[in-house]
Formats: sequence, C-alpha cells, structure tokens
Amino acid sequence: MKIVIFGSGLIGSQVAAKLADAGHEVKALGRADGIDITTGAGIAEAVDGADVVVDLTNSPSWSDEDVLAFFRDGTSHILAAEEKAGVGHHVILSIVGADRLPDSGYMRAKIAQEDLVKAGPTPYTIVRSTQFFEFVAGIADAGTTDGTVHATQAHLQPIAARDVVSHVAEVVTGAPRNGTVEIAGPEPLGIDELVRRLFVVTGDKRSVISDPEAGYFGAKLDNSALTPTPGADAWIAPTTYDAWLAEKA
Repeated sequence: MKIVIFGSGLIGSQVAAKLADAGHEVKALGRADGIDITTGAGIAEAVDGADVVVDLTNSPSWSDEDVLAFFRDGTSHILAAEEKAGVGHHVILSIVGADRLPDSGYMRAKIAQEDLVKAGPTPYTIVRSTQFFEFVAGIADAGTTDGTVHATQAHLQPIAARDVVSHVAEVVTGAPRNGTVEIAGPEPLGIDELVRRLFVVTGDKRSVISDPEAGYFGAKLDNSALTPTPGADAWIAPTTYDAWLAEKA
C-alpha cells in the first residue's frame, strides 16, 4: 500500500517506521517537507496516488481560536485533496472523551475535526485514544504552582505510545470502519497518582497535592470523562504504567 502520514512527531514517526518495516510505501511529512495543512500547501502533491492518508498533525498553538482553526482548516484541505486523488481511507487520531469535555477548547476542536471527517467524501476511521504515559510529565508541569503540583484524583486510563502505534498501524492497513474505535491502557489511575509514581522514578522533588479543583487543561474531570466509553468495546493495550516506568528507570 502507498500510505501518506501528515505529522512526524512521537506517533507519526513510529507509525511510519512500523508500516515501512511491514513492506508498505510510506511517507511521513511535515512542515520541513513543504507541507502546510492550514493553507493547503503541498497536500495535493503529497496525496497523489495514495491508498491511505493518516492525519496525525497537532496544532502548534493551544489557544481556543488557533486550535479550532488548525483542525478545521487542515482537515478541510486534506479531505478536498483526497477526494480529487481518489484516496480510499482517511485515518485520524483523536481523544477518548473529547465529546464529554466541552469546556476545553482543545477538545471542542477535536470534535470539530471528527465531524468534518464523518461528513467528508473519503471512507474513514477515527481512532480515539486515551492520554499517553509520555505526557504525564507535561500534565505535572501544567499543574505546577510555586514548586507544587496540584493534580486531580480523577482518573485517566493512559496508554503507552508504542501501543498506540501498534493499533494505529493495524487500522491503517485494514478496511475503513466509517466509524470510531477506542483504545486505552489497562488500568484507570488518578492523575495525582500518575504524577507521584512518575516522580518516584525520575527523582523529581516537587510535592504533589491531590486537588479535585485542579482540572485538566481547562476542564474539570470526573472518573469517567477520560476513560473508555461504556459499550464502546475499546481495545485495551498490554503495557501497564508500572511496567513502562520500570523501563524508564
């Protein structure tokens, strides 16, 4: 298969490598390759002859207006180019629970992206993932004030990036679902507990306060907001957080 991936970050680069190892013709493209999905520059040429297009891009700015414009404009440009090129499958990576957190501008933008894909001309699969283990450090940093981390006890069910890569690669090489699949890690854990376990391994000396008002990037959480949807038959990844931390140690 000829597969074009927009986005060459943590997930995009690994998905590209995995698919190439399996014998597919893969290109992972970003701004350095002359691609600008917000203007459409380079997209038509990139998707010409592609069987599958995978959108793993992310907004460089997280302000509400910027992130909405990024996903709205970028997705529209990609879908238009795919229609002209006759692409047979469009895949995006979204977020479990995005539809449950309307107070978050980022989550609203991801839902806008999903809606465009669903209404678009190309057969599609939306992969909704829970948060990655690799981003717990960033959550801690975002919740730090005067050397103390304020973190909610509300649960995430985080997943290792390598498990995300494995499942996305399977979706890319499979038939379009014209629907959404969910993937998650094997256990729900409070964000405060995730941060504490990380700090034990990394030796970070910041104190961690369990704070139900801490929220999550602009949204207040409960234990179900960012865990798999009941009845969604989510794919549960094999790697536990403690196993991942042990490797990190």
